[in-house]
Amino acid sequence: MKTSRISSGSSFEAVAGYSRAIVVEHADFKEVLISGVTGFNYATMTIEDDQAAQTRQCFATIAKVLGEAGGDLSHVVRVRYLLTKPEQFGELAPVFGEFFSDVRPAATALVCGLVDERMKLEIEIDARIPK
Repeated sequence: MKTSRISSGSSFEAVAGYSRAIVVEHADFKEVLISGVTGFNYATMTIEDDQAAQTRQCFATIAKVLGEAGGDLSHVVRVRYLLTKPEQFGELAPVFGEFFSDVRPAATALVCGLVDERMKLEIEIDARIPK
């Protein structure tokens, strides 16, 4: 079994000792485990205040990582939404649906604190890309 890493180039990865994603090669598929993605644009290290904009930025980052692994959002099998307030779910659920209405992965939404008060949410992804 071969394992490789994908980096977003974020300084957070080096400081905290993690990778944006781990790709595990199995006989018939690649398993892609994407670390929690926040609304930061990692190219500019900026973040918008609007939670829907942050959500769309999360999905842009996730799509880029999946592309680097040879896949796309259709390969997502599990998603975890980490929100900072329960009432966010009602506004953000339709945004999640913009990306997953056809894919329909297993999903969990949790309410928790995040490490930077500017972050409105964090999204973790597991994907399976057929070989």
